[in-house]
Amino acid sequence: MQRSMPQRGDHMMKVYETYADTLFRIAMVHLGRREDAEEATQDTFIKLMEKAPTFNDAEHQKAWLIRVITNHCKSLLGRGWRKREVKLEGADPLTTDDPEDQALIELVLSLPVKYRSVVHLYYYEDYPIREIGEILQISESAVKMRLKRGRQLLKLELEGEEPQ
Repeated sequence: MQRSMPQRGDHMMKVYETYADTLFRIAMVHLGRREDAEEATQDTFIKLMEKAPTFNDAEHQKAWLIRVITNHCKSLLGRGWRKREVKLEGADPLTTDDPEDQALIELVLSLPVKYRSVVHLYYYEDYPIREIGEILQISESAVKMRLKRGRQLLKLELEGEEPQ
């Protein structure tokens, strides 16, 4: 009995080391505050331990974790105390040494959440449209439309125009 406990603990540590940064970035994209993102990431791993689902492979596990943290973040944002606009002051979810890249990251983070999440998963996490749809539990056409609208909003911001 004691041998299975360390093995499970070792496995959970490997899962944590593999996915914690990705989940934290996703939570930052949604929530905008380091403390909230850390808590959401922790809650996701707690849910993994509680539910102990069986996965077909590592990609299935990663998709499950992303779906859980995305849903958890949506739930947090839907609560009354979080329904205000989230300011990203003092938060550094994604950083780079290139000022142009940093400006683009900040623009992506300023998008509404439904566009921000698909843009982040597509461009920063390299997920294909089909898998984004599965993770967010929306249709592929909805993913494509959100990507298109997110790109349009980014283009308008980059050109200095106001969206209509």
